[in-house]
Amino acid sequence: MANQKVLILLPDGIGLRNFAYTDFYKLGKEKGFSIIYWNNTPFNLSDLGFPEIKINKAKASPLADIFKNARKHIELNLNIRKGNDEVYNSYRFPFTYKTLKSAVKNVATQFLIATHTSDSGLERIRENLKEKERKTHYFQECLETLKREKPAIVLCTNQRPILAVAPLLAAQELGIPTATFIFSWDNLPKATMVVETDYYMVWSNYMKKELLYYYPYIKESQILVTGTPQFESHFNTHKIVSKEQFFEWHQLNSQKKYICYSGDDVTTCPDDPQYLDDVAAAVRLLNQEGAALGIIFRRCPVDFSNRFDNVLQKNKDIITPIAPKWELIGEGWNTVLPTQEDLDLQLNTIFHSEMVINLGSSMVFDYAVHKKSCAFINYDVSNKKNPSWSVSKIYNYVHFRSMPDKKSVIWLSSADEIAAKIKSGLEKSGEIVANAQRWFQIIAGENPTQASEKIWDAIDKIVNEI
Repeated sequence: MANQKVLILLPDGIGLRNFAYTDFYKLGKEKGFSIIYWNNTPFNLSDLGFPEIKINKAKASPLADIFKNARKHIELNLNIRKGNDEVYNSYRFPFTYKTLKSAVKNVATQFLIATHTSDSGLERIRENLKEKERKTHYFQECLETLKREKPAIVLCTNQRPILAVAPLLAAQELGIPTATFIFSWDNLPKATMVVETDYYMVWSNYMKKELLYYYPYIKESQILVTGTPQFESHFNTHKIVSKEQFFEWHQLNSQKKYICYSGDDVTTCPDDPQYLDDVAAAVRLLNQEGAALGIIFRRCPVDFSNRFDNVLQKNKDIITPIAPKWELIGEGWNTVLPTQEDLDLQLNTIFHSEMVINLGSSMVFDYAVHKKSCAFINYDVSNKKNPSWSVSKIYNYVHFRSMPDKKSVIWLSSADEIAAKIKSGLEKSGEIVANAQRWFQIIAGENPTQASEKIWDAIDKIVNEI
């Protein structure tokens, strides 16, 4: 019998939601695969009953970040040239020089960008990064693990982390097929690819075209369209609790209907508290006119700031916070990990609310699954926290160009129109929802309930056919 052992590489906690909290493991076992999670997160998957190999104290090359960041900027430079499109500049983070270490790293990075912005220069950067990683102790440890385990394939759950490079290089050195999953709908235009694998799993044909455009060294035969497990939890209707139970758990008023305000992190939306306050004012106005509405505030899972406190206190009669159930296991933002409980909480929050309001979030798709509308914040406040930030920057991002119709969401273009737009969204949102579902299909593919199964079919094809 062919080798059916699959190592699922979790270089960080991003992949937990897709590959640990769905039916992914169960489906793989049913198909006869032996599955082990190669786990670089602080979360113990053995607590869920999953076999795991812990990666301890993984450490990339001291020069890895320099080459990784140089690669990103070079790719963005080349994308600007290729499409004559300055939008790619908006994906850059400013260089900092606050410490001697950061100054040295960033000067070196900028030198590499200046001297390697060409197709051949980019290839040299890519090869240099791999060469540096092959010389690390971490790479040798990965080789030993793979020699011992002898998997048929290594599947990486996220294409971005630098700590995924060494394990995948080690597998390739031993002739073990490798694949990576592109984990988010906006990743490819941002030049976030760090790993290079034998195969790439993407959400949809739209993402496949993006991958071929941004990474011309990848061949079409290397790309497998699978969908994403990200939305599968929304179809687990047995996880939905009654309205009475949900409202009791979260101290909601059974006489009200609730809209959800979904927060962003402080970098993406520094003015989020003001937008929430504007929405609360609009709901207050509607209630004065006879409506019975409340707001559920679901903050960004990695935002532990107190920046919303004043708004929540001021509007405690209208806003009920329901915090995401993520766990802070370490000190950095990347050690804030999703939990199975939060998938159920998000599902029920969506099911028991009428619509969602946010700034350009993929929650539009979560609500589209449930045939509910989304309103996008689309105006700047007068007292901006960051004068250089604007909503126009957000909606200029490339991934919003996939929207098939501007009427896929409700646009909130000023604070004064929020009340009327909420009322309209609650009363007649059929066209908006239909367009949002079309957009969802473009992004997530035609079979969102079957993504885990299609990933396993892809793995089976790689292991047994290709």
